[in-house]
Amino acid sequence: MSDTTDLNPSKLGTKEHWDDVYARELSNFEEIGDEGEIWFGEDSVEKMVDWVQDYIAKEPAPTIIEIGAGNGMLLFALHEAGYEATRILGVDYSADAVKLARAIGDSRADGANAITFEECDFLRSYPQALPGDQAIERDISTWDLVLDKGTFDAIALAERDNSGKAPSADYPPRIGATVKPGGYFLITSCNFTEEELISQFASSSTGLQYHSKVTWPKFSFGGQQGNVYSTVAFQKPA
Repeated sequence: MSDTTDLNPSKLGTKEHWDDVYARELSNFEEIGDEGEIWFGEDSVEKMVDWVQDYIAKEPAPTIIEIGAGNGMLLFALHEAGYEATRILGVDYSADAVKLARAIGDSRADGANAITFEECDFLRSYPQALPGDQAIERDISTWDLVLDKGTFDAIALAERDNSGKAPSADYPPRIGATVKPGGYFLITSCNFTEEELISQFASSSTGLQYHSKVTWPKFSFGGQQGNVYSTVAFQKPA
């Protein structure tokens, strides 16, 4: 797979699908306390948190943002690992995802309610800065760590516009614009191999360079070896 346009459009690439998912999960949380699905499972959260602890110091407190945060489970795990909640932001284009993540944070007694969750369509607007931080503009990069767990996958399944352009084409440079010089972007994908992610995100248009990868168990099928998931880290040179 050489680029995101090789993927066939799917309902997983539509806002309507995710609005439905999070409306249902929000209702379930309000009724029975079910926090909802962990996208890619608990192992993905653990592996990403382990990588962050290996490379991102807790002091001084880094600014951390997750694009497409959903129910916020990755960010809650980072807070549990010792990262400062007031320096963490999760954004999602589904209003009910934001409501769910806030409600989960409010239900916890560990200070997780200090994590900020905001509604933001990342392909159309950049996230607002955390309180007290300089506003993020197109040419201002202020995040020490940018996270993606399945968001690029979903965007890559969206329909192309009337001109034939895939929405996913704008995603890598927008990610690059949010990363502070010296900062990192960490992504987990089920649709793209490590090599394909490197091809998409390590480029002059993003300003990012390949940094490292997280190892996943391999499987064999038809004489070929592969991974169910790929997790790759990139860094913007200081």
